[in-house]
Formats: sequence, structure tokens, C-alpha cells
Amino acid sequence: MAYTTYGNSAAASTSLRDRIAARFDAIREAAAKRRIYRTTLSELSALSNRDLNDLGLSRSMIRSVALEAAYGK
Repeated sequence: MAYTTYGNSAAASTSLRDRIAARFDAIREAAAKRRIYRTTLSELSALSNRDLNDLGLSRSMIRSVALEAAYGK
């Protein structure tokens, strides 16, 4: 059975331009977060084990630290 909704819903009231702009904003934000992740990962990977130890990190923690820096997880 098909259901039909009448009236203005929130999704229908947003224009195509607004939805496209929101999509591009989301893509830009994701790219910025990915850039932070890659930069953090690269910089931490370039450090020596002694430098990492001074920071209280080990090599096995580099990915999780980069993820937390970029995505807050």
C-alpha cells in the first residue's frame, strides 16, 4: 500500500540549491578532517621511538591518536 504525505515537509521546503550547498559543505568538512588525519599520521610516523616515548606514545598508538585528532573519536 502506498502512503502519500500532503503539505510542506521540512525536506520538501529546502531548495535544490540548499541541498547541493549542504552536500558540498559536508564534502569540504570531510576533506579537511581527512587532511588533518593524514598530516597527524605523517608527522607522528616521522618521529623516532624516543621522541614518541617523550610524548607518552608508542608506534601502535599513532593511528588512534591521528583518528582522535581528526574525528574526535
